[in-house]
Amino acid sequence: MTDIPRRAVSRTAKLAALPLGFAGRTVLGMGKRVTGIASDVISAEIQQRTAEQLFSVLGQLKGGAMKFGQALSVFEAALPDEIAAPYRQALTKLQEAAPPLPVASVHKVLTEQLGPDWRDRFVEFDDTPAAAASIGQVHRAVWRDPETGVSRTAAVKIQYPGAGDALLADLKQLSRLGGMFRVIQPGLDVKPLLAELRERITEELDYELEAESQRAFAAAYADDPEIFIPAVLSASPRVLVTEWIEGTPLADIIREGTDEQRNAAGRLMATLHLSAPPRAGLLHADPHPGNFRLLPDGRLGVIDFGAVARMPEGTPEPIGRLLGLSLRGDADAVVAGLREEGFVNPTEPIDAQALLDYIRPMLDPVAEEEFRFTRAWLRAEATRLASPKSPAFQLSRQLNLPPSYLLIHRVTLGSIGVLCQLEAKAPYRGILERWLPGFAPVA
Repeated sequence: MTDIPRRAVSRTAKLAALPLGFAGRTVLGMGKRVTGIASDVISAEIQQRTAEQLFSVLGQLKGGAMKFGQALSVFEAALPDEIAAPYRQALTKLQEAAPPLPVASVHKVLTEQLGPDWRDRFVEFDDTPAAAASIGQVHRAVWRDPETGVSRTAAVKIQYPGAGDALLADLKQLSRLGGMFRVIQPGLDVKPLLAELRERITEELDYELEAESQRAFAAAYADDPEIFIPAVLSASPRVLVTEWIEGTPLADIIREGTDEQRNAAGRLMATLHLSAPPRAGLLHADPHPGNFRLLPDGRLGVIDFGAVARMPEGTPEPIGRLLGLSLRGDADAVVAGLREEGFVNPTEPIDAQALLDYIRPMLDPVAEEEFRFTRAWLRAEATRLASPKSPAFQLSRQLNLPPSYLLIHRVTLGSIGVLCQLEAKAPYRGILERWLPGFAPVA
């Protein structure tokens, strides 16, 4: 038996139980309301039980259910303080850990992927996983290079048996239960998120393709003083062996890090996000804290490349150009550029100044030389944009998100969510000026 349930009916039953349990607790807590982004808020005890059930089931099922939970976890910072604590604790568990695969199943996968003599490739192999995630878990080992005989401490990522089928089944089921997730982020439209995750399943299941992406990142950031990418040592379709790195997980820094650690992590994450497309022709597309470590020498270690976007021409130039025009207050030029890129219908009239007023608060992080992302700032923006009675909400209904920008938009929002969890202060505008095409210095 593996830890991934093989029968779809078992997985579906567990997922289907979630909204039923939540509905019952909502009835018990009827009448509890607060202001802000949340529309229906229940008592602290009920919130705690809901969070524990929701993320316990997602974690146990792994597959698409847990991957979806991890994707949602970066938006935790947008929750009001009154209800954030239980979800913050449950979400952090998803970012760093999950129930492990049995040892016998681990050995079976290694035999299938590396051959019956797989133990000869290792000086040591720890059967207890060091980390577990949505479609695989990581073991610490000492790898012996088959050509040179040199030994290196390694991270061995092993894909769960049946992970592909589980991903497809989970995402199909979760798409029917999307309304339940408004308890985490009221107003969140989960369907585009699920659709995009579904499109990337095939790539993420192919560890050889992930190894190719990681090698490209490693080459682009070789000897970089700020970003460290571990080397790929061996790859097969379901087992990936890479260099082991020591460091402090971002989840730990979010929970108990110093201001210096928080600011450094935020600056380095922003640098990775903006510099990777021009340097590697790739965008790291999975910005949850479990994928990053702050190394003892101050660099940011990146450890997962299963989700990347291929951008051989770098970040689209209109993004930087339109950001600059917005900061300079050129409303007409902003509208013209947004129409050209497909964000505004070419024939629909729109108030240019109102559109600029809608955009401008989102650009606070790059309006000054330094900015501190905070949970309060993110909640205020979420409230401004999500309230049906607000002018911003009404205007947003006239806008469109072109398919070519969907992934960039999602990764940017995810990165901002992590920066707000970190409460990180850094010179973000200078990072844009260095790496974002078309973004000229703003006086």
